[in-house]
Amino acid sequence: MNKWVAKSIELANRPGYLDKLSSVYPVVLSSDRPLPTEMQERLRELFERKDRINLLRELINLDKFPIKDPYVAFFRNVPSAIDNNPTTVERITNTIFSMGFENMLEGIEEPKEFNRKIGMLFKRYLPNLGYPMLPKEKFKIYKRTAILEGSDADLKEFAKRNLGYKIEKGLDVLAKIGGKFIVGEAKFLTDFGGHQNAQFEDAMRLIKYGSSRMVKIAILDGVVWIKNGSKMFKTISNLNDNQIVLSALLLKDFLDSLH
Repeated sequence: MNKWVAKSIELANRPGYLDKLSSVYPVVLSSDRPLPTEMQERLRELFERKDRINLLRELINLDKFPIKDPYVAFFRNVPSAIDNNPTTVERITNTIFSMGFENMLEGIEEPKEFNRKIGMLFKRYLPNLGYPMLPKEKFKIYKRTAILEGSDADLKEFAKRNLGYKIEKGLDVLAKIGGKFIVGEAKFLTDFGGHQNAQFEDAMRLIKYGSSRMVKIAILDGVVWIKNGSKMFKTISNLNDNQIVLSALLLKDFLDSLH
């Protein structure tokens, strides 16, 4: 077990871990997607008329569909399919009608899922590490520790052009300490299985990527550090010293250690 994994396990199993983690991933419950009054009135009219076709046409154009249904994505991408699949349209709209209008509206306006905000929250936290956040031109010539400013795609493009990075995934952090470049993905793993396992595998793919031109790190938090028999815990417990996985709460310590 490498020392950063060991430090993270110790940290996460001490009192106050989740309290400290909230400085990185604060959870603010608010309605991100209030509908304009005109749209609410349009939806109410279609709902009350039981106009299945036009109601579904309006709903697939909103940021959030009111229910989870595996067929909705197809309609979003091929709106003409609404006219050609009456049984599926009836099934979906029956579910929506059974909810009542107010519950349908609540489903449309509910906040984005927390998992979709994780990358944004992590980037907001990075300035707290105390290093300058620099645009690409200044980052290239800066001689001391700095973090590259930009989106996941911007960081990936810089790493491709300058470091030989070839993975088709964006990066959450790209830092420089002297002549060393550090690239990393940040994940807050909230549960075991399914999508969370896929997120974990993405992070493992990065740290096992065979390139000596950069230090690759996976910045993981959440259930991954629970000492149990999960696949996640077994995997991180068997990483070698060059496969760096650590909590976001230890990121500054890690970067400082590279000086």
